[in-house]
Amino acid sequence: MTGPANPVRGEASLRVGETDILLRPTFAALVAAEEEIGSLFALVERAAAGQLRLSEMVALFWHCRVEGAIPFDREQFSEAVTAGGMAASTPALKTLLAQILGGQ
Repeated sequence: MTGPANPVRGEASLRVGETDILLRPTFAALVAAEEEIGSLFALVERAAAGQLRLSEMVALFWHCRVEGAIPFDREQFSEAVTAGGMAASTPALKTLLAQILGGQ
């Protein structure tokens, strides 16, 4: 991780295995996520309805990660997030979804 998450910037921290990963929802990151998983507003609606897919959550995290010293490729990252469980990922997901809805 490249420092602690700054909630004012909409950043979140995600613990993956033994690594803390900084998630920063920049415009470029959100555009990349949207290119892969479709409308971010639809993503928020699916999340609110309990219909968010694991693959969508992992894709959002992957695109929002700050690259720095992350010891994972995409497949390893996906497996590590899955192994950590949905409950461990929920705080970071909530932060990113709030940023998508509210912006700055």
